[in-house]
This record gives sequence, C-alpha cells and structure tokens, in this order.
Amino acid sequence: MWFVLHGFGQLAGYFIKDFAPLDDGTRLIVAPEALSRFYLGESTGATSGNARVGATWMTREDRLTEIGDYVRYLDALYAHVFTLVDRARVTVVALGFSQGVATACRWVAQGSSRTDRLVLWGGLVPPEIESPSDAAPLRSARLTRVLGARDEFATPELVRAEDERLAALGLDAPLLRFDGGHELHAGTLLGLAE
Repeated sequence: MWFVLHGFGQLAGYFIKDFAPLDDGTRLIVAPEALSRFYLGESTGATSGNARVGATWMTREDRLTEIGDYVRYLDALYAHVFTLVDRARVTVVALGFSQGVATACRWVAQGSSRTDRLVLWGGLVPPEIESPSDAAPLRSARLTRVLGARDEFATPELVRAEDERLAALGLDAPLLRFDGGHELHAGTLLGLAE
C-alpha cells in the first residue's frame, strides 16, 4: 500500500501516472490531492479558461490550520482505505515528493496513521521538527531519502546541512541518488518497491 503525496503545483491525477511502473497488481497506490488549488503561471484571473491548475498542501497564510486540516484529511483517507483492506496484511509506504515530503513528515509526526516506510523524495523534513523528541514518530518508519543528481533544489550545501540536521534529530535516512533532476525516476521507484 503506497500513499503518494505530490509536490507544489501538481495535481494527483497527473502525479499518480508516474507510479505506473509499480502497478503490477500487488500494490494499491493512493494519491490524495492537496486541499488548496490555484492557477499556475501567468493567468488573467479566476475566469481564465486556459490557465493550468495546480494544488498545494499549504501556504504561509493560516499555516497551522492548513497543516491540521491536511493531517486530519490524510488520517481520514487512511482510515477509509483500511475499511476496505486488512491493515495487518500490508506494508504501508508513505512517499512525499518535493512539498509532499514535509506533508508526509507532518502526517507521520502529528497524525494517527501508522506507516512502515517513509520515502522523502526531493524535499526536506519540515523545520518545526526541531528535536529528537519531535522526530520520534518518524523513527517508527524506515526512512529513505531520494535525490536526483541534478536536482536544482538540492545544492551540495543544502544536502550537507540536511545530513547534519537529520543526524542531530537521530534519524537514520540513507540517501539514494539517481541520474536526473527534481523529478520521479521509474528505475529508482522500482528499486524502492523491491
């Protein structure tokens, strides 16, 4: 069972297509969409018929309320899924991509859902996880970080700082690299699934 959380400006219906390589009949992939949608890029306003739409998990405006809303939303979705599937028979993987990394971490840290594995792909553990005690819920899941070798958001300095921060939090999160940018990579996904 995979819960996959998209990045900023993405829509779940498009994001889930990147997980097609995992669809071998043995996995259920659930791609919830963030609760806030907006027009992407240059648009002429809310009536623009050709402006693309994206979604975001939160903004700085009323930030804590938005975080609380999406944690409750993800917990409710999880609870619903497990009315249909026997939780004891599956391994639960939460994968966050980009902005979805902070979302997945907050869900695991603040929510009531239990995950077995947490994949942090192209993003950072959120800043409010400041101490080993804040990070304790994350330690209950096997963590893996994934970064593209050419990810423009993952400068060597930022990666080094995150390595040091995770060590100080007591989080063991091995880093996998692939030849690519700020994107999902089919071969790496398949490797994680094995």
